[in-house]
Amino acid sequence: MPEQGTFRRAAIFGTGLIGGSFALALRKYAPEIRVAGWDREAVVQEACAMGAVQDVYFRDVPHALAGADLIYLALPIGVTLDVLPELLRHAPPNALITDACSTKLRIAERAAELLTQGPQAGAVFLPGHPMAGKETSGISNATADLFQRAAYALVGESSAAQQDARVRAFVTLVEKIGARPVWIGARQHDYAVALVSHLPQLVATGLASFLYDRLDENGLPVTLAGPGLRDTLRLAGSSYSTWRDVLLTNREFLAPVLELFSRHLDELREKLASRDLEAGFDAANELYNLLRNLR
Repeated sequence: MPEQGTFRRAAIFGTGLIGGSFALALRKYAPEIRVAGWDREAVVQEACAMGAVQDVYFRDVPHALAGADLIYLALPIGVTLDVLPELLRHAPPNALITDACSTKLRIAERAAELLTQGPQAGAVFLPGHPMAGKETSGISNATADLFQRAAYALVGESSAAQQDARVRAFVTLVEKIGARPVWIGARQHDYAVALVSHLPQLVATGLASFLYDRLDENGLPVTLAGPGLRDTLRLAGSSYSTWRDVLLTNREFLAPVLELFSRHLDELREKLASRDLEAGFDAANELYNLLRNLR
């Protein structure tokens, strides 16, 4: 890395919504970094045509990594776990490697294990998760400003991790693209996202599939739906392929969260005939205002 603490070359593995948006953000907010993309040929060529990446790779991992001091993994969790051994074998020893996967425990443990046994012990792996996205995936939906005002989870202890100049440089880069770094432990992260990300997705999916099963030949009841239902079901546009690995790798936390939420629904049903629901609405209003202030 140069003396000013910036990166020279970023290799982005996975140029879909998140990886493509990160690439576009680098081109816009850190143009001094040369950006390479690795993905399926059609995907990475589209990313190049959009101006997200300058160098294109779709087969050769070692060539994609050559000279990269920032390696960004924006692949599905299962693919990330599969590609980690090869990637860490060929990563330059001065590189910072980070991922954008939605669960952190398995990836953090696997990367730590590989780095202690592999030849590239000088490389640093920083597990990460930008809390940004859309209900639609793919490079065509990528945008340079996807991370603006979004929390960006970084796994580790802030004081210890930032002793490494590469980590400090990445934290600066996260802020430069408009995100808000949040240091957190892997288990704490996976529990938190089970509540604030994975549960909302399953609630939207469950509600949408419940209503779909009750459509009549005239489209009722959905033909009477207003903007409230559309806002509520925004996440229902997400695909199972996007969420499969997330749900499989976070069952430890997500299963008990679903159980607790199911009990909460039972309590709401029991309160339908009373004014006790007022406290629930008050709490919901407070959380809604809190979320608005966070953004």
